[in-house]
Amino acid sequence: QVRLVESGGGLVQTGDSLMLSCTLSGGTFSSYAVGWFRQTEGKEREFVAAIAWSGYSTYYADSVKGRFTISRDNAKNTAYLQMNSLKPEDTDVYYCAANYGVPSGGYYNSNEYDSWGQGTLVTVSS
Repeated sequence: QVRLVESGGGLVQTGDSLMLSCTLSGGTFSSYAVGWFRQTEGKEREFVAAIAWSGYSTYYADSVKGRFTISRDNAKNTAYLQMNSLKPEDTDVYYCAANYGVPSGGYYNSNEYDSWGQGTLVTVSS
């Protein structure tokens, strides 16, 4: 059973940086695409960023492009989301998700991911 654990959330001020981590256990991490999504209670889950199993391809939502960077270290079974120039509208619960291989329906589609972490809260104060 694949398990994902996120860490790194917290309270920061506008313009600050934060790095989220997502560690996978129970599977061969290097075989999984990883995505980051965020969700506010009552709203749909929103795509943030994704990285292919190889690490060679990355994908970003327009709202975070140029500010967030997704990366992975297959030796550590961990993916990262470096978030810079944070804004109050980035406040959300952030979830990492994993898909074995290549998501056939696209990296942006949350339905393509079969394993999810518990989420980590990021709060950006103005």
